[in-house]
Amino acid sequence: MANEFQTQIVKKMIKARLSITAAESLTAGMFQSTLGDVAGVSAIFPGGFVTYADEVKHQLVGVSDDTIAQFGVVSEQTALEMASGASQVLNTKVAVSFTGVAGPDPLEGHPAGTVWIGLSFVGHHSIARVYHFQGDRDAVRRQAVAKGFEMIADCLVE
Repeated sequence: MANEFQTQIVKKMIKARLSITAAESLTAGMFQSTLGDVAGVSAIFPGGFVTYADEVKHQLVGVSDDTIAQFGVVSEQTALEMASGASQVLNTKVAVSFTGVAGPDPLEGHPAGTVWIGLSFVGHHSIARVYHFQGDRDAVRRQAVAKGFEMIADCLVE
């Protein structure tokens, strides 16, 4: 369920006509579900991607097989390619990506709670940031979604 901060971010995006999509791995659609909690979001949200498997990251949002082979899915490069690819496929002005380890087991040598969030935002350089969240799978996923909204908010005020 979208909290007040998240609702306000989406409303600002609707007012500014900033279309948005997402490519989600560990969050499995939680970010997009949160967007959907806000009335009127259909004006800016055409849809998005849940890309759990490596091959689906490649098929749906164009993450290079070479990127995955060289850097892994839990990486800055993969997060950036997921965000830019999602934005290109759906022709949106904003795209957020989530890739990482919800747990409980590590992945690619990264401990549970390691999450890369990518952001492609028109008029800004694409960025990806790594976070190390604490808690169980659900807590990690919820924290990642919250941080994704914060990253968007930072670009909205710039």
